[in-house]
Amino acid sequence: MAMHALAQHLAGHQHLLVGFSGGLDSTVLLHQLVTLRAQRGDLHLRAIHIHHGLNPLADGWVEHCQQLCQRWQVELVVVNVTLDSREKGVEAAARDARYQAFSDHLRPAECLLTAQHLDDQCETFLLALKRGSGPAGLAGMPVQSLLGTHTLLRPLLLQTRGQLEAWAVEHALSWIEDDSNQDTRFDRNFLRQKVIPELTSRWPHFAQSVARSATLCGEQEQLLDELLAESLGTLVDAAGGLAWAPLLAMSEVRRAALLRRWIASQGGLMPSKASLQRLWQEVACSREDAEPRLRLGRFDVRRYRDRLYWLALTEPVTDVILRWPSGEASLRLPDGLGHLLRDDAGIKIRAPLPEEIVSVRFQAQGKFHLTDRAGSRALKKIWQEKGIPPWQRDRTPLLFYGETLIAAVGVFVTREGKPDEDVYWQVSWIKQA
Repeated sequence: MAMHALAQHLAGHQHLLVGFSGGLDSTVLLHQLVTLRAQRGDLHLRAIHIHHGLNPLADGWVEHCQQLCQRWQVELVVVNVTLDSREKGVEAAARDARYQAFSDHLRPAECLLTAQHLDDQCETFLLALKRGSGPAGLAGMPVQSLLGTHTLLRPLLLQTRGQLEAWAVEHALSWIEDDSNQDTRFDRNFLRQKVIPELTSRWPHFAQSVARSATLCGEQEQLLDELLAESLGTLVDAAGGLAWAPLLAMSEVRRAALLRRWIASQGGLMPSKASLQRLWQEVACSREDAEPRLRLGRFDVRRYRDRLYWLALTEPVTDVILRWPSGEASLRLPDGLGHLLRDDAGIKIRAPLPEEIVSVRFQAQGKFHLTDRAGSRALKKIWQEKGIPPWQRDRTPLLFYGETLIAAVGVFVTREGKPDEDVYWQVSWIKQA
């Protein structure tokens, strides 16, 4: 029965990357896939083991996984990761590092398989309940989802740990027992060791009931997604900005649902109810002349004119000064801002004189005359007239000759940078995707 269910989960997928810790769950999954490969012959298997560097025995786990994969003729990739647990804690940091490694190593045609089972789903549900999550959080883990553009399958999600143990014993499998799984200081281990056994002893089918509740929550979220998709589509522009004024006429419940789906569409994590209230009150509804912002994790929510924007945090570049030798056709910019390119498609500016030093900066002081305006204006006023949001103003490359501002690349040219008819440069800003 297990093999039949596994084959159904894999319908349409032949190239598989298996998350392989060497523990019971992933060992059973990999063994079942190897068995299915012997029956079908059209499966292409690889495994990936993540070395978190947290346990002194971890090097031995790598050797165990290598030996097992060699015996089963499965290619194994071992990835060492470094954790930053300052913001989310060790458990969340380890999970983020794992899935980033999975994403980095997936080949174009591959599907990722992980070995979460029914008991894991129960733990995930209870953790979401502890956090006060809504239906999206209580939906737990779906059997099939996406990791970027790749399919992510959890084919063991309807099997209990007891069923996996029975398979392992029947086929004489060996696996790693991670001693840290006994440490009840971690929330998931506390549920696994202390709470769920008590619940199961009272209600033997508790995990199955939780799984049904999670499925129903997932169905409700999917229905809301479908019902709200059209409304959200009319509110969001091509840059991801959300028109907030139409939300004023909506009920608080509908507004919150739309804001959550907008954040999810921008790659953000599901915010708490309190965070959503702050977003609405402190950012959307702040006074008209304000430049409000709210930090949520590694993102900022900003308002500009009639729209809200979800923005990844960036490093400041205001103190950066880059020399651009006249003989070089391109210049790489800092912090993922792309590069400048001298070509035949960018803005036209006068060519520098031999004695003029060309540099790129990200801040300027004073008033400036533009080629398409009469009189001088403060740079802040120029940014406003050109419709440049505040967070882009100190990340737009400013081209200087000596101490004279010549242009904000892609935005304006000053009177001092006005090109001659026959001798000029053209400069493009190639932004990083």
